Formats: sequence, structure tokens, C-alpha cells
Amino acid sequence: MSGQTPDAGQLETTRRELALLCDIASEAGRAIRAIYAGGFQIEYKSPGDPVTDADKAANELICRRLQAEFPEAALVAEESPEETYADYRQRERVFFVDPLDGTREFVARNGQFVVMIGLLVENVVRLGVIHAPASDTTWYGALGLGAFRRDAGGAERRISVGAVAEPQAARVTISRSRRSERLSTALRAISPRLITPLGSAGLKGAQVAEDAADAYLAVGAAGKHWDACALEGLVHAAGGRVSDVRGQALDYRAREMELEHGLLVANPALHAALLTCMNA
Repeated sequence: MSGQTPDAGQLETTRRELALLCDIASEAGRAIRAIYAGGFQIEYKSPGDPVTDADKAANELICRRLQAEFPEAALVAEESPEETYADYRQRERVFFVDPLDGTREFVARNGQFVVMIGLLVENVVRLGVIHAPASDTTWYGALGLGAFRRDAGGAERRISVGAVAEPQAARVTISRSRRSERLSTALRAISPRLITPLGSAGLKGAQVAEDAADAYLAVGAAGKHWDACALEGLVHAAGGRVSDVRGQALDYRAREMELEHGLLVANPALHAALLTCMNA
């Protein structure tokens, strides 16, 4: 990720913004937990793509809070009408919001879902917040500040990606619900020591950021920009690298928002080695 090193004033502003986004994500998490504990309505935007009361409630809450705090910024949120962010590519600051990443996991009640808020400034993802409502855990990070994990009791610790550089020694996390022959082929080329299916792209990214996994791999379609922005902000702050499976940086101002070429998340040395294995 490119961009100049933030100065002291910028870092203080970023610190305040990051704290505010953590509060907003946690508030959305409480709303999601309340719905999760009871009954909820399930609709389908398309076959296999559910949306629930919790998605909608969290989306409304997050966007209302962000609009109040950052009126100059564009808000690209998964459950908002496209016309509300039609001009986002021309705006300097853009928040990408996935109010409930892992709706399938929410419906399955396995706890593997998160709230994600990421901030793009010009062409650089400056910060990312990922909050897991089921465990009340928050992972957050920003350029110049590093990455952190806060547990349900409020205890915080700094986190960083691991140092595994050999693909055969890596712990790789993949999607629980999206499997393909292309993914199987990529995994055979890598031959990692451990493969762990997990729900939610954000949760998989957080696992890499805190060295609970060495890499997150998605081959083929991997969602949209709101599935990646917060993840990228967190992982970069933790010392890792995020790209598509060709090694290309994600372009959040591209004409299309789809992540058509997958995601590869790892520490820099392992990231390079995995690209070599998959593209040999």
C-alpha cells in the first residue's frame, strides 16, 4: 500500500477516528446480538444470498452514525441503495461498510460473522475495524498506528502477522461456503500444512492479522469492495499484504466493485511465495 507516512497531527486525527469507528461497530454489534438472540426474518437478494433484519438494522445504524460524524465522506454500504453512493469514486474519503459480513453464518447461528468498516482516503486504505458480535471482540488498525485486538472484557493487545515464509508450513484459511475446483487446484499447488474453513472474509482477515492463520485465500469471485476494505486496513496495519490472486493491488475506485480475481492475504514473504506457487 502506498502513501506518505502520516505526521503527528494526522496520527492523532486517525486515532480519534479509529476509536469512533470501533464504538460504531460495537454499537452495531449489540444491535445484531439482540436480533441474533431472538427470531429474525430472512429474505434472499438472489439464490444463496440471504439478507436478514440484522443486516438492515446494522446498516441503518452505521450509516446514520457515519453521516453524522463524517458528513463530507461517501458511504458505500452493502445494504444501502446504489444511488446513495453513486458519486463515491469522485470523493476523497470513502467508507466501505459491510454491516454483517457472513450472513450465511448468522443464519446458521455458528457465530462466524462480523461488522466491517474501512476508510479509503484518495487511493489508500487508511484504517479498518472488524467487530465480531458473537464474541464481542474487535480488531482494529491504521497506517502509522499498528493493529490491535480488544476482547469482550476490554483488554487490548497489539497484534501482527506471523513470520512463516514457506507455503508448505502455512496455516491457510478458506471460505466455509464457497468452494470450487479452482480453489482446490490452488491449494494443491500450495500444499499447506493446515487448511481451515471459516465464515466471513473479515474474520479470516483478522485471523491473519493476529497470527492465528498465516494466509487467507479466495480464488475467483470474492465479494465486493466492502468485503475487503476493512480487512485490508487491518492487515496492512498488522504488517501484512492484501492483493488479488494475481498479485494486483485492489482498486477501490475501479468501475466494477466485484472482486473478480479473488483475495490473497498473508505476510509479505509468504504472500510472494504463494503467488509463485499458484502462478508457476
